[in-house]
Amino acid sequence: MTGNPVLQAIARESAPLGKLFINAIRMIVIPLVVAIIFSSVARLGDIRKLGTIGGKTLVFYWVTLVPAILIGMSVMALGLRFVPDMVMPPVDDVPIPQLQSITDFIVSLIPPNPIAAAADGAILPLIVFTALFAAAAGTLPIERRERMITAAEDIGEALIKLVWWVLLVAPIGVFGLIAPATAQMGWGIIQSLGVFIISVALALILFVAVVFVPLLLIFAKLGPLKFFKGILGAMSISFSTTSTAAAIPVTLEEVTKNLDVSDTTADLLVPLGASIFRPGSALFQGAAIVFLAHIYGVPIALGTVGAVLLATFLVSLTVAPVPSSSVVTMAPALEAIGVPVAGLALMLGIDRIPDMMRSAVNVIGQITAAVMVDKSAPKPD
Repeated sequence: MTGNPVLQAIARESAPLGKLFINAIRMIVIPLVVAIIFSSVARLGDIRKLGTIGGKTLVFYWVTLVPAILIGMSVMALGLRFVPDMVMPPVDDVPIPQLQSITDFIVSLIPPNPIAAAADGAILPLIVFTALFAAAAGTLPIERRERMITAAEDIGEALIKLVWWVLLVAPIGVFGLIAPATAQMGWGIIQSLGVFIISVALALILFVAVVFVPLLLIFAKLGPLKFFKGILGAMSISFSTTSTAAAIPVTLEEVTKNLDVSDTTADLLVPLGASIFRPGSALFQGAAIVFLAHIYGVPIALGTVGAVLLATFLVSLTVAPVPSSSVVTMAPALEAIGVPVAGLALMLGIDRIPDMMRSAVNVIGQITAAVMVDKSAPKPD
């Protein structure tokens, strides 16, 4: 392709399509993330009312996200040895800020002006503000809280519909961004994306093997054969539809009948997990950040790994129940370390396979949480 003038011209002229596609993604990210976080957090109500079950569940969610991100970053770092040397084409209007220390990064998460943060595209401080605001809204009387939650959920549904519209033209936008890169770098980019997919697959398998399986064995006294056999239906549906929300009915049936989880626990934790707990997505995002930082030549110093970890942790909680949402919501974490958002097009171009794999891991994690909490907590009345 690099030696054919006709193909070179096609690639060059298609670049504006890619820019339009990236602008459309950026247009949706901030309002979608705000709507999802607000409705999810406010729906919990007063966190103290969740009691033992809710407290243990949230701790499990947050604690297991950290090794997921670290495993994704580590395996991808090893996989970079097989990525050929490339020079990515320049990206317009994407400044690379100076990397912050962990302390500065944490301080910057509290926005002095949330409206200004939204206007500036500083989405991570906006996430923190939204979560705190939603927690406060959750303490209001139920009728007032429900009005706010319903409005946020309606806004979120409309924005998700808008995401679907953008994804309908994704092949055109992805072509507009990948074609110039392929024209300049040849097939090295294709080889690199293949390495990325394999690395993500290996990382997901490793994560399940070293985190979820030992937890089930030690704390729930549940062997892997019985566990995976009992949730085969939920895994199949989430894998094929790339949605854990679509698998909720089957998940509820399998965890209660095959894994002996109480109905009360399952009814609470399965929908909650499908809403806010996606460890496979967190792992994918950690791997993608390392990969994109490498190919764009943005260094991730040891002192900024904590900042990357925190950014990915927060962003992973905002994944919407639509295909490739893990890619779209990754924009804040990329911008936090100075990686061009245009790199998202590379991920969208090959995301179907990773999306299927991480969706299966997401539902495994959600069911693991329900089993462990049910076995360790007193059965609700």
